[in-house]
Amino acid sequence: MDSNMIWIIVIIVMLVIEIATLGLTSIWFSGGALLALIASALHAPLSVQILLFVVGSVLLLILTRPIALKYFNKSRVKTNAEGLIGTQGVVISPIDNLKGEGQVKISGMEWSAKSVDSNKKYEIGDVVNIVDIVGVKLIVDKKEDL
Repeated sequence: MDSNMIWIIVIIVMLVIEIATLGLTSIWFSGGALLALIASALHAPLSVQILLFVVGSVLLLILTRPIALKYFNKSRVKTNAEGLIGTQGVVISPIDNLKGEGQVKISGMEWSAKSVDSNKKYEIGDVVNIVDIVGVKLIVDKKEDL
């Protein structure tokens, strides 16, 4: 089997994987394989073809994937904890960063929480905004403090 056919198979396999997963990952390897195919058609040595495949794929992945994700994943719905950022919750256990205590209730679920400012403490019943999530703890700030 000649190298042209190998690169065509790699391109097809990577495209099929991309279509199946829609992860915007394997498409870049198709681009790298296309570079290698062109080099193969120009009778470049196999080592040059492989180098073009690897370097081309990595460069395409690093340089264009963030841009592609920005424009192609606009409709992505935030899931689980990520969707809590920007929402409000009610303090159900006093939040004190120094003691490492605090809980917030959001939509019937209880979450460990800490204040965005180590000097601020929140009492039971305070309404807070979720500004971030670090590990499994919500980072909160009181509504009027924002």
